[in-house]
Amino acid sequence: MPQTISSIATRVARRRREPVAVQALRSTAAAVISYVVALRLSSEPNPLTAPLTALLVVQVTLYSTLTTSVRRVNSVVVGVLIAIGFSVLVGLTWWSLGLLILASLVVGHLVRVDEFVPEVAISAMLVLGVTQVADTAWDRVVETLIGAVVGLLVNLLLAPPLWIGPAGTAITDLALRMSRLLDHLGEDLPGPGRVEQAAARLHEARRLDNDIAQVDTALRQAEDSLRLNPRVKEGLLFRLVLRTGLDTLEICAVVLRVASRTLTDLAKARPDGPLFEPETAAALREVLRHTAIAVESFAQLITAQVSANAEEAEARLTGELAVARVHRDRLADLLLATAREDPEHWQLRGALLTEIDRVLDELGVEKRSQRLLEELDEHTRTRRTDGLRGRLRRGTRRRRGAERSG
Repeated sequence: MPQTISSIATRVARRRREPVAVQALRSTAAAVISYVVALRLSSEPNPLTAPLTALLVVQVTLYSTLTTSVRRVNSVVVGVLIAIGFSVLVGLTWWSLGLLILASLVVGHLVRVDEFVPEVAISAMLVLGVTQVADTAWDRVVETLIGAVVGLLVNLLLAPPLWIGPAGTAITDLALRMSRLLDHLGEDLPGPGRVEQAAARLHEARRLDNDIAQVDTALRQAEDSLRLNPRVKEGLLFRLVLRTGLDTLEICAVVLRVASRTLTDLAKARPDGPLFEPETAAALREVLRHTAIAVESFAQLITAQVSANAEEAEARLTGELAVARVHRDRLADLLLATAREDPEHWQLRGALLTEIDRVLDELGVEKRSQRLLEELDEHTRTRRTDGLRGRLRRGTRRRRGAERSG
């Protein structure tokens, strides 16, 4: 019984530290506080616009909260101004409602409120649909400002959650699926080539594209959570490590899809015989097996700030790549001998060897370090260029002001 209570308490404590639970508590607090403040400052009996704005403004990161607040306030103010203009000119009819919605959507795109374009039309309709347009318009603007300000204060006072953990988990899961695909490709090698089985592996490889898109979404959220976050001192390095790591896995996923296509074509070309000779198949299976382990180790390495196993993962990755390259060299010798005896399908077999080389090269520690340094240099150059452009613009404005005064 004490162990059960302890395990439950541990799970509850872990849930409280999860980003989803933290975000839910922060959003709820912001909505309630904004509603209480709006009750005192707005003449509306139920100022629900304030908590609605707070819920929309308190996003998962401080960076997105700041950018979202500005866009949402702009969308509401623009919608209110459009409603006031329509109420003075035409009032509310079926045709004026349609014209109001059309104008609001067009103006929303012009003022660049992005995902809050519908909010412009919604605000305009809500304000136009009441009798006291001027009072309601002012109350809606006030409530919106209250919700936006409270949302910002909640994010400033209650540090937003970091989404590095979920992003690292997404990258690890992607690597596991890629590793599983490599194992499956190795398991299919013995026996005669089966086109249906090869096509199934090709479909499995194609599904990695959707997995990469989901990981990219999680990584973007993690990148935003690192920006302007007072708890993070090396946010740029974290972002670049995860981003370059995902780029590498994406390249490997594309190459695996091509390799699966190659094996499928080879199975179609040899419907009655084995894809490879037994010794060649055994060498290829060993290459795929060690490459699968290397993919998992690579994911552990790039998520080291989450798992804290960087040295162990790097040593494991280096070792597995070394073993895979030994088997790869043996495979190359065997394929060369096979090409001399059976030159009919040497293009497909040679293409498969090239694809394996590309994956092993991309997973290498040296290649990863090179890509990371290139991204750091590019970021430094971009910051210097932006700073130089800013100084040039300020200098140009000062010269123009001096010419006008002279």
